[in-house]
Amino acid sequence: MASTPPTLRPARPDDALVLGALAAQVFLDTYATDGIRPALVREVQQAFGPEAIGALLARPAGGLLVSERQGHLLGFVQFMPGARHHVVDDGADGPAGPATAEIERLYVLRHFQGQGLGKALMAAAAAQARDAGCTRLWLTAWVGNAHARAWYRRQGWRDIGATPHCFEGESFENRVLVKHA
Repeated sequence: MASTPPTLRPARPDDALVLGALAAQVFLDTYATDGIRPALVREVQQAFGPEAIGALLARPAGGLLVSERQGHLLGFVQFMPGARHHVVDDGADGPAGPATAEIERLYVLRHFQGQGLGKALMAAAAAQARDAGCTRLWLTAWVGNAHARAWYRRQGWRDIGATPHCFEGESFENRVLVKHA
């Protein structure tokens, strides 16, 4: 199966079950560095449960592209043209707004990392953002995810500041990264 190249396509409603499981696995691989505790499980259920994934797939403005090989999902990129963030708005590149798009998630299963899937997903998302009139992309990456932050740096993303991710009264530092679309 590995010899068949993966394809990229827009996510469909019938992908919801598998997308939820894929997202939960990548999330836990990334954020459960000290083990799994109730708050992490609740965040996974809230963000990747059937209702949440269904709502993502139904958004008219956002995009969600999947990487697939012979019916198996390997990763996805989720993005939102026109999304704003105060760190991006206040940045030296000028204000965010309709000319920006947020890369909300880039998740590739660990077993398939290093095979160019992330690059292909990001390139496809950037192309769709450009088609929507966006000239800049931005995203947030958890400060504790050195692997992802190094990967983004190698892809030309620039760190412009910090922002918190808050869940259940806890705050986690994320870095805000930008790149031209």
